Amino acid sequence: MKALGWWLMLVGSLRLASVWFGFVDIWALRRAVFSQTTMTEIHGRTFGVWTLLTCTLCFLCAFNLDDKPLYLATFLSFMYALGHFATEYLIYHTMAIHNLATVGFFAGTSIVWMLVQWNDHKPKLH
Repeated sequence: MKALGWWLMLVGSLRLASVWFGFVDIWALRRAVFSQTTMTEIHGRTFGVWTLLTCTLCFLCAFNLDDKPLYLATFLSFMYALGHFATEYLIYHTMAIHNLATVGFFAGTSIVWMLVQWNDHKPKLH
């Protein structure tokens, strides 16, 4: 597996923790992400399902870097996540800057890495 694949596996694994928090420990999710607002259990479960989808994309893409539609969907999931969390911080003020910095590190690194390697992964010839 290539280094980007390992990175995506790491990010997907870390996202699994957020899925757990969304379904089981909403107060940990509030402390770790949305520390400047209140959350209900439905918010936590919605966040958990959305994060589970992005986690799935990371795992699938890690093993299929040559699949351009999957690569694009995974790349866009990082763009959407970064945009969402930036909006939550800048406009809605539901996050603290240190929470945004954590998300920004993982999403930003993934975005840059995937852009740099956009055409580096060729389909396997059978």
